[in-house]
Formats: sequence, C-alpha cells, structure tokens
Amino acid sequence: MPRVKRGVTSHHRHKKVLALTKGHRATKHSLYRRAHESMLKSLSYAYSHRRERKGDMRRLWILRVSAASRAHGLTYGQFMNGLKRSGVEINRKMLADMAVREPKSFANLVTLAREKVTG
Repeated sequence: MPRVKRGVTSHHRHKKVLALTKGHRATKHSLYRRAHESMLKSLSYAYSHRRERKGDMRRLWILRVSAASRAHGLTYGQFMNGLKRSGVEINRKMLADMAVREPKSFANLVTLAREKVTG
C-alpha cells in the first residue's frame, strides 16, 4: 500500500480555521491550536445567541407595546387581556410595529381593549 503524505490536507484545514478566527485577539487568530479552541467557542456562542436573539426581540416588542398602551392609559397586561377578550389575534411583533408606525390604528385597538376590560 502506498504511503500517504498528509501535509496538504492539514494545511487546508488549518487555513480554514485561521480564516474563521480572523479578527480574534492575540494568538487566537494566529496559532492553530489556540485558534481552534477560539473557533469552537465562537461557533458555540453564535449558535446559542441566535436563539437568544428571539427572546430579546420579544422583550423589545413587549416594551414598545407597553409604552404605547401606557400612553393611552392602559397597562400592558390590561391591554393584552382586553385584546384577547375582544377576539383580536395580533402578535406582539405586529402590535409593536403598529405602535410605532400607525399610532391611530393602535389607538383604536386600545379603545377596543379598554371596552372589554372595563365593560
């Protein structure tokens, strides 16, 4: 069986890892072993933070809806409860967008929710 020289393969693998760690500090972007550790950690963070971002966005939408509903005299909980009771099924993302871009239609939703909460 012929002998296999593996310099080319490992060189390509090392180059790929060093390219992925471009921009990392100190030896984490220049020494292969340190760069490999740094790459594994950074890819792990990227994966988990992609999922974390979804929660961050939901918190932002809730904050925006809460601020807009408080400006009309309802708390966030009362507003969402009123919407649910009146049968309006708009998600938080759309509500936050309406609060920023279409304040008049959001005000209509607030009055609709207020009727169900107080009445």
